Amino acid sequence: MDNRPIGVFDSGIGGLTVVDALAKSLPNESILYVGDTARVPYGNKSKARIQEYSDEIVQWLVNENCKMIVVACNTASSLALTHLNSKFDLPIIGVINPGVYAAIQATKTLSIGVLGTRGTINSAAYGKKIKLENSRISVISQACPLFVPLAEEGWISGDVPKAVAENYLAIFKESNVDTVILGCTHYPLLKTVINEVIGGDVSLVDSSEATASIVQSVLKQKELSAEGSVGEVHCFVTDSPDSFSSLADRFVTIKIQSISHVDIS
Repeated sequence: MDNRPIGVFDSGIGGLTVVDALAKSLPNESILYVGDTARVPYGNKSKARIQEYSDEIVQWLVNENCKMIVVACNTASSLALTHLNSKFDLPIIGVINPGVYAAIQATKTLSIGVLGTRGTINSAAYGKKIKLENSRISVISQACPLFVPLAEEGWISGDVPKAVAENYLAIFKESNVDTVILGCTHYPLLKTVINEVIGGDVSLVDSSEATASIVQSVLKQKELSAEGSVGEVHCFVTDSPDSFSSLADRFVTIKIQSISHVDIS
């Protein structure tokens, strides 16, 4: 039994979809979430800078007595995860590998689509990992930069998001893709419209849910699971908490106990 919290971090607010999945799957676990809202986005930063920011946040979470870290940011998972695991002596999990493993298990046609921000798609992190696991799988990747502002503005249904989705997802219409990874933490908010446009026969892999499943396995394997307590969620942001607080309810259905400002750098 280990009632220390799980640390989760992202460049902004999107990682709350990971927190939501974790809290639902692991109701006994407390979570400390850091949103690096003063330095968002990470996608246009150098690898060295992203590693530096990730270092600072993980060190802060370690100092807060976290037993495990979840890197909820796709960019940081791609560019900083190996570095973090070499530096810190506790389990650190990103969101890319869980999504890849779930997609490989789901595909029947050996053809997988990946949706992500420009930074994630340009890094080819999902495609490289998929090919490493199974070289026979074909991968079609599509950047969907407008999905993030649509999610944050709450435009998750109706003609506007549908038109945007139809434009982005047209690439899959003539393909053999039967499984699509939602490779950005904002995208689960648009799951309904994506599913409507892409067709019900295509499986959507939510990396947030896949990550929660892996976290549960690691906690059990390393005997770190919390018992006998009701988990709490506390959020910390590096910029003003006000805008974060006004958006948080769009990304979670669970209760957040507090949202506070913190100086990390």
